[in-house]
Amino acid sequence: MTEELGDFIEAAGLLTYDPAAITRIYAGHPQRLIRRLWQTLVPIGLFLMGVGVDWLLGLLRNPDRSRSRARECAELLVELGPAFIKAGQALSTRPDIVPPVLLEELAQLQDQLPGFDSDLAMACIEEDLGAPVDDLFEDLEREPISAASLGQVHRGVLKNGQRVAVKVQRPGLREQITLDLYIVRNIAAWLNSNIGLIRSDLVALIDELGKRVFEEMDYLNEADNAERFRELHRQNPRIAVPTIHREVTSRRVLTMEWIEGVKLTNLEAVRELGIDPDDMVQVGVNCSLQQLLEHGFFHADPHPGNLLAIADGRLCYLDFGMMSEVTRESRTGLIQAVVHLVNRNFGKLSKDFVTLGFLAEDVNLEPIVPAFEQVFSQALEVGVNRMDFKAVTDDMSGVMYKFPFRVPPYYALIIRSLVTLEGIALSVDPDFKILGAAYPYFARRLMEDPDPQLRQSLKEMLFDGDAFRWTRLENLVSSAASEAQLDLNTLLDQLLDFLFSANGGLLRDQLVETTVERLDAIGWSTMQRLGRGLPKRLLPAAMSNPGMESGDPMLQLEPIRQLIEVLQSLPGFNPDLLMRRLPRVMNDPASRRMGVKVAKGLAERGVVRLVKVAAGVRP
Repeated sequence: MTEELGDFIEAAGLLTYDPAAITRIYAGHPQRLIRRLWQTLVPIGLFLMGVGVDWLLGLLRNPDRSRSRARECAELLVELGPAFIKAGQALSTRPDIVPPVLLEELAQLQDQLPGFDSDLAMACIEEDLGAPVDDLFEDLEREPISAASLGQVHRGVLKNGQRVAVKVQRPGLREQITLDLYIVRNIAAWLNSNIGLIRSDLVALIDELGKRVFEEMDYLNEADNAERFRELHRQNPRIAVPTIHREVTSRRVLTMEWIEGVKLTNLEAVRELGIDPDDMVQVGVNCSLQQLLEHGFFHADPHPGNLLAIADGRLCYLDFGMMSEVTRESRTGLIQAVVHLVNRNFGKLSKDFVTLGFLAEDVNLEPIVPAFEQVFSQALEVGVNRMDFKAVTDDMSGVMYKFPFRVPPYYALIIRSLVTLEGIALSVDPDFKILGAAYPYFARRLMEDPDPQLRQSLKEMLFDGDAFRWTRLENLVSSAASEAQLDLNTLLDQLLDFLFSANGGLLRDQLVETTVERLDAIGWSTMQRLGRGLPKRLLPAAMSNPGMESGDPMLQLEPIRQLIEVLQSLPGFNPDLLMRRLPRVMNDPASRRMGVKVAKGLAERGVVRLVKVAAGVRP
């Protein structure tokens, strides 16, 4: 049993992914490499030969044949083991490398394998934790309740009576993974050097995969991830994260709190808990967006087995082995790209793809802009809330494969995360639109975030040149208000915060300008009406001109009226909500400055008007 538990790579001291160290290790032990090469390259070679013959005979032009070959490829990866499964999952989010038909089949890859021998699992626990199982646990079920490519989970009870889930890594896993990564990396290097059609750096992709898998195989790293995720979301009453029991956790054994729940895809079981599955999906969407756009630390593998609905109405996240981070700059770039998409500014959208690292700076964007327009214009016709994300991503896959796109590794994980989440949501609601579910969150972030770049994006969203577009504000506020758990009081405070912030200067200026214009018009109209009672000979010529009288539209303070109409359209709006905020509005320094500007503007206009009237000039 000791031999079966032994890990050659661990004995060599390789605990983190290091391509150079791996090369040195296997250079001194060629027999291990040769054995695995025989197990992998022979079936891969036979598959590639078959595909090559199909291509020469033109059979791949038949959709059914190409689909069959793509499915065969996915099945082969499963047979070859954990590293190849992980590689296939990584490629399933790379439309810049993989043709669309193969992309769809790789997206179906299941991370499920049969469990390994229970005696080996118990021996691994004892070896890593340094004590007999009976001394560590009050009870530990020998048969696993689930198994995946990297390990299996046993249910148990600690000595203090707490129920736990114990994840145990497959013996010898690190060596098999390392060997396969070494082989795949060398294949990738050969393809990059000899196949001109491949534009992306496949070696970099494998290195990124290797780094991720080595992190995933270190259960101490997963424990750190779980505790960080728990801390980031501790204020969210709808999210649950299992507690990690560090005293019975090691690099190959992870013990966490047992959470009783049901998979989101088991609709009947979710409803039996008294929970609306649609509501739970919205909680998951909002949490994922918060991970991506606020914390920058996100769960990259939210498949159905890792998301549980629990009886108290919370959504529980499990398995924190595959996590990733997004920089502040990238998070801002994503929101800016959404703004440019909604505004149909495809020129700026193409530049966003450069900023985000999808396109090199020297790439000619001219042919890409019309391709974006073709992909997004028709989808936008139905509105962002009803946009078909699957159809758009399918079309984008074709564009990315045609043009020199390269998907940054962490964006590949974002895509994987969102596509997986959408798959879960669609199993709950066949009409689910992830962009429609996500847009309210984007809208709220756009109004709340103090980032200067997002302030500029908000300006782009609300202004068309120097003209303020009230319909855009209405759509933005309405979208933000439709977000689950959003408090209308909070939203009104956010609007006032924006209006009276340094970033709201443009809106304040337009409110001042339009208010001055309207009040001046009211004053002039009033003077004309009063003048009707005077003898005509006493009136200045400019005031007696009948063409100068203003109609009713001039008597309305349009910006204020429109702003109130926007607020009144919100569900749950009550005028008292505004009245309670009047003292704040009146006392805010920015509001007082606006009042001074209005008075100054009216005085200036009044003086100019009097001079013109006295001179007989029509104001």
